[in-house]
Amino acid sequence: MNTTTRISSLILMGAVAIAASAKDTVSHQALDSAMTDHHIIYFGDADKGLPTDEQQRELIERFYVNQFENTLRPDAPYFLFMSRDANLVMGIGGNVKLRAYFDPGNSQKGASFSPYDIPIGNNTLNNNYLGTSPAGSALYFRVIGHSRIGSYQVYIKAKFDGGSSGKEFKLNKAYASLNDWTLGYDTSTFSDGSAAPPTVDNNGASMSMDYTTMLVRYLHTFPKSGISIAASLEAPGLTTKADLLSDGSPASAARSQSVPDVAAMVQYQWAAGQHVRLSGIVRRLPYRNLVDNTSHSPIGYGVQLSAVYAPVAPLTLYGTFNIGRSYTNNSGDFLLGDYDLAGVEGAAGRMSTVPSWSYLAGASYYFSPRLFSSVSFGQARVTDSGLSDHYKYGLYGAANVFYNLTSRIQFGAEYLFGRRADYTGSHARANRISLMAQFTF
Repeated sequence: MNTTTRISSLILMGAVAIAASAKDTVSHQALDSAMTDHHIIYFGDADKGLPTDEQQRELIERFYVNQFENTLRPDAPYFLFMSRDANLVMGIGGNVKLRAYFDPGNSQKGASFSPYDIPIGNNTLNNNYLGTSPAGSALYFRVIGHSRIGSYQVYIKAKFDGGSSGKEFKLNKAYASLNDWTLGYDTSTFSDGSAAPPTVDNNGASMSMDYTTMLVRYLHTFPKSGISIAASLEAPGLTTKADLLSDGSPASAARSQSVPDVAAMVQYQWAAGQHVRLSGIVRRLPYRNLVDNTSHSPIGYGVQLSAVYAPVAPLTLYGTFNIGRSYTNNSGDFLLGDYDLAGVEGAAGRMSTVPSWSYLAGASYYFSPRLFSSVSFGQARVTDSGLSDHYKYGLYGAANVFYNLTSRIQFGAEYLFGRRADYTGSHARANRISLMAQFTF
């Protein structure tokens, strides 16, 4: 080990000791342990010496702290390039996530588990499915720095998705931020992915609101009060389920959207990783009534209350509740259906927004910084009885255990339960057992 590496290791250990003194939860002790596991390569004028421990800590923590990231995010890269004047740090990192899963009895043939996908009916072809998937494996590049105009960040991430095969490599994030402004493909301001417990399944907790979209966002935090506010304009999207006329032709159709979605949130954080947040979203949903040739633009909206709370050091509690009309196309379970606009029964050509609500509650417990477990339960429900042949509600439950062999090698096991019910009275259940190995670099 050369002198520069030894010095950087000592500085990082000191930084972590300072950080640990300010954080009392075991989960943050585990995070502090991960923060020491970096190899820093310095560049720039050697006469400037090395960054101070405070400067290094500030830059490295920015890899881990994000208002809109969820618990499935990868750690900071093992190899980091840092300027000696502490104005720039960059890294290329990622993780390899490997899963094997088994669905006893009724099964859904997909790498991710969702109550919406549970097959209705007793079909022996769906029984006892064994699958494997690299879904959740990701590669990303991040640059964080300071300039004369302020702090900035550039981030791009691609990963294998959780679809039917879990083997499609897709763009997941691509954004740039300067001070309080963010522009690009990032997590919606309506989301609070950190208010859901960690899961082995790559889909995450199925009832949580956590999705990515093109946006421009303003986010400001008042450090002394712990209050953060944010607002964004986000790219619109519209799905419809229209009635058909007797000749099979459509009675209505979606129109092009020309107004962005508007999302906002206010959050109070009283300690690292603990907060309560109120979020909202408003959407304009234009369509054309092809029967009487008229245009309409109903409004969809959603309100969400979410929280993360650690009453004692090893225990963290999570909770999310949301309600509204035609906002559900943004959530994990409803994302798979056509629930923005639906045809009105008995009124050909007319469409309406769809009311619904969902909740998720969970907890995680750290037996030690290396060993922890979590449980969660949630429900999503469409409350429009006019959808006579549609999804009515889904129940979701998860219990898992994780073990960190090192700060960058993790193993996990999980049991998942789901139930789907339709307005026709049909319903079905499914179970899944998963094993996971994850390697972060």
